[in-house]
Amino acid sequence: MTVDAFQLYGTRLVDPPPVRLRAGKLEADLANGNLRTIRYNGTEVLRAISYLVRDRDWGTYSPEITDLRIEQNDDRFEVAYLARCAGPDDTRLVIDVRITGSADRLDFEAEAITETGFETNRCGFCILHPIVGVAGSPATVEHVDGRIVATRFPDVIVPWQPFKDMRAITHVVMPDVQAECRMEGDTFEMEDQRNWSDASYKTYVRPLALPWPYQIAANQPVRQKTSLVIRDISGSTRHPPAAASRGVIKLELGARAGTMPDIGVIITPEEADATLSARSVLTEIAPQELLFHFDPGAGHDVEALRRFAAIATVHRGRSTLEIALPCKSSPSSEATEIARQMQLAEFRPDAIMISPSVDRQSTPPGSTWPECPPLDEVYAAARAAFPGIRIGGGMLSYFTELNRKRVPDGQLDFVSHCTNPIVHAADDLSVMQTLEALPFITRSVRAIYGGKPYRIGPSTIPMRQNPYGSRTMDNPSGARIPMANSDPRHNGRLGEAFALGYAIRVLGADLECLTLSALSGPFGLIAGPGEPTEPGGRRPLFDTVRTLCRLAGATWRECVSSSPSEVLSFVARDTAGATLHVVNLTGEERRVDCSTCRSARENSGRDLLLAPFATAALPLE
Repeated sequence: MTVDAFQLYGTRLVDPPPVRLRAGKLEADLANGNLRTIRYNGTEVLRAISYLVRDRDWGTYSPEITDLRIEQNDDRFEVAYLARCAGPDDTRLVIDVRITGSADRLDFEAEAITETGFETNRCGFCILHPIVGVAGSPATVEHVDGRIVATRFPDVIVPWQPFKDMRAITHVVMPDVQAECRMEGDTFEMEDQRNWSDASYKTYVRPLALPWPYQIAANQPVRQKTSLVIRDISGSTRHPPAAASRGVIKLELGARAGTMPDIGVIITPEEADATLSARSVLTEIAPQELLFHFDPGAGHDVEALRRFAAIATVHRGRSTLEIALPCKSSPSSEATEIARQMQLAEFRPDAIMISPSVDRQSTPPGSTWPECPPLDEVYAAARAAFPGIRIGGGMLSYFTELNRKRVPDGQLDFVSHCTNPIVHAADDLSVMQTLEALPFITRSVRAIYGGKPYRIGPSTIPMRQNPYGSRTMDNPSGARIPMANSDPRHNGRLGEAFALGYAIRVLGADLECLTLSALSGPFGLIAGPGEPTEPGGRRPLFDTVRTLCRLAGATWRECVSSSPSEVLSFVARDTAGATLHVVNLTGEERRVDCSTCRSARENSGRDLLLAPFATAALPLE
């Protein structure tokens, strides 16, 4: 079955297929000069080994690769190439790369040199360990001073680096098989990338406590090497099949159950007029919550609140005002002024989500925390200025910032944060893999805040605000770039599959509200000019958000997938009966056996064939 790439991705630009490298039981995929999905005997050992160069805003360069040479036979492969990065002010960096692999060893060597000097926040290797099956498991870390420490990969997400001053890390891949990853040429440390919803632990070069950005001096080679060494004492001679055929993915009813969350839609002052013009569409979706964004520091004032009031009058559900408090004067005076403007605009939301504006910016390890009033003072000011209204706190940015700055929740009626899947990488595989991290995030929030009412969002593929640099990245060509303020996949079926997969992955968190979109604009449900659309000019995401709105308050029961990285599902039961909801998270057809989830009447013995990024809803009774 061939599907137009434009319908799937919102662009006809597609990720080029990787080159499969194989040496005995060792396999890796070569993509854009880096290694992905490194497997031994069919089991993923490392998620990636990449040589990355980042600019002063933590944007990732896309180097030009030349002189690529690939040689391989049954027991060995070798790759060599040159990668060129062009920086600002005509600065240039060239990286000479050599990759070699044998049955039990992989070496990735790189030498970077610049004739002009080159500014960067980071230049060197990043090694990604997977999280599923690895979180909480034993590891041995060798430090640069020679100390060897027995430890564990973090289970609950840690805010700071779990391991520093690293030279090597070893973990068990499968019974009788160990993998040692050794890093040379600099001092490495690890961060828990689940903070950013990346599905990995990242070991990277140059400790964050050192200054950044920094200069690579002209004509001073920078050499680094990463080696993966496999120790297999199992005696197995089985090799994975060269091209393993994909079987049927099975769904089994699980034991967990709960209540579906309310669904929200984000509305900014910039999109308020478009939202009001599309009020009939808003009524059709019928979200339970409108989340109005208000930032006085960005010039939002009483006129924005009047627009919000007009939208709220045509909405049957609740509303929350999300306030980025400037904190240029006392929190009390600023909150009182916003309350005065709300009274003038005749706008009274059901809840206030308030956070200091400065807390939207990240404070990395080793950095100085910016000036900010005590959060208890901020929340007390909100209580006084908005009496009788629920007060929420947390972060207007991501779980990372909430994990690093634990808000005092004693005065709060709920806590909230967002996530974004393109902080570090923006290829299709990485975006979908971020869904694996969501249960770890929600479980970590529950470990901190217990049963406090909990909201997530807005969480979309495009990034609405960049906590790690001065700006989000413009994306006029519709490419796949990290930290972009627009992303073509939000307009395609991948965006719809991502949203439903997201909702399924956070079901166990007992969320009060989940926000996955706006109504209009780059984060919206209504398509812009030239985009792939459903009937009525809607993005494919429209159907999923409308379905989730209709399911709010229904009971859900988990369905366990035999391949959750490819297919996710759950059963929802409301007044109309029970329905099995299924989503294909891949760009290929997937065959699904859902016979154990369906009634005898529906179970005809036939499998369900899901098109790429397709969703399906099957009545069970």
